[in-house]
Amino acid sequence: MALTELRQTDDDLAQIRESVRALCAKFPGEYWRGLDRERAYPTEFVAALTQAGFLAALIPEQYGGSGLSMTAAAAIMEEIQASGCNGAACHAQMYTMGTLLRHGSAAQKARWLPAIASGELRLQAFGVTEPTSGTDTLNLRTTAVRVGDHYIINGQKIWTSRAEHSDLLLLIARTTAREAAKTRTGGLSVFLVDMRLAQGAGISINPIRTMMNHATTEVFFDDLRVPAENLIGEEGEGFRYILSGMNAERILIAAECIGDAKWFIAKASAYAKERVVFGRPIGQNQGVQFPIARAYAQMRAAELMVREAASRYEAGLDCGAEANLAKLLAADASWAAGDTCLQTHGGFGFAEEFDIERKFRETRLYQTAPISTNLILSYLAEHVLGLPRSY
Repeated sequence: MALTELRQTDDDLAQIRESVRALCAKFPGEYWRGLDRERAYPTEFVAALTQAGFLAALIPEQYGGSGLSMTAAAAIMEEIQASGCNGAACHAQMYTMGTLLRHGSAAQKARWLPAIASGELRLQAFGVTEPTSGTDTLNLRTTAVRVGDHYIINGQKIWTSRAEHSDLLLLIARTTAREAAKTRTGGLSVFLVDMRLAQGAGISINPIRTMMNHATTEVFFDDLRVPAENLIGEEGEGFRYILSGMNAERILIAAECIGDAKWFIAKASAYAKERVVFGRPIGQNQGVQFPIARAYAQMRAAELMVREAASRYEAGLDCGAEANLAKLLAADASWAAGDTCLQTHGGFGFAEEFDIERKFRETRLYQTAPISTNLILSYLAEHVLGLPRSY
């Protein structure tokens, strides 16, 4: 059955999960370990996901996508991680296109979305963070100045993951000086940059080697010319546009964390049953089994919040609190499960061949990115509990 024929019944979701697991089985630990050593991009894995239609899950059918729900998309990302693979290599393809879908013109959507859905073009890079502003997006310094039928862009972005492997870049830049903007959040605009035309002609990309294989970079813009027709929505409204896509980002990454937690728990449970020390399986000892059981309970609680956030998102309801809670709880659950799995395996957990140390490094990222857990706590304190703004 084609992915576009599936919707959101329990049977459909079960089929989607089974299909993802079958695809991921073709990319075992050896594949990911090899990439990790070389810090290489999983081109074959991304191509397989694209061909199967998984990365176009949230693109409507009229544009060649699968037209699935957020719940289904979350299930896809969860199963990728639970299978021991790494969805971070391509997860932005799912949610970054939301800005184009919700705020782009009819001509822009017709031009770009079918090519993204088919895999002809990759939209996997999002240029927001800058070295001097971090998560203070309103203080970014990259500028876009209108000159005739083009915008001239100058500035720098950092932690722009997958920029080297993306044909298109969603970029936010300042089109009105902050002091001249009519509102606190005004003056920022969003552009769709065709990286195929821009590299060597206004864009330079430097890879950043990190503790995990994340293909992240810093990007420099030097008089980059972007056609005015690539401006998404209205000039000066870009901050509002990207905010509307962040709930989707939070939910999908939370689902990835749930998948990681399930992988760690399954790995720890299996090892605790088979590893015999002092004449008995180590899982018989409460000092071993209790942390695994606690990690399972923590994962299940976070999983319920991810489902709640996804349900509210697809119903068109306000889900800011739920999406942030899902990301917070799921990131905590995956990190706790990873720590438990590593401890359960003892020295073997640090051995490359067990894949635990790789997944341990990968899941630690989500305590920090795409938003720090501390900023989520600040959001909850202010917007849910009504406490004074802390920053």
